Amino acid sequence: MKDKKNFVLRIDEEMYRALEKWAADEFRSVNGQIEWIVDKALKDAGRKKMVSKAPGKEK
Repeated sequence: MKDKKNFVLRIDEEMYRALEKWAADEFRSVNGQIEWIVDKALKDAGRKKMVSKAPGKEK
């Protein structure tokens, strides 16, 4: 597992409630949902390298 960096994120209550609902709808924690959103945004913007899996090595 990769090392993770901890940091404080301040968001208003309305945004948190929306994230909480979205996360629950997708069976994730709020933290997991935020990680998923940021990861997707980085990939979409071309700022994160796509890791290709070797054939037959998928899990």
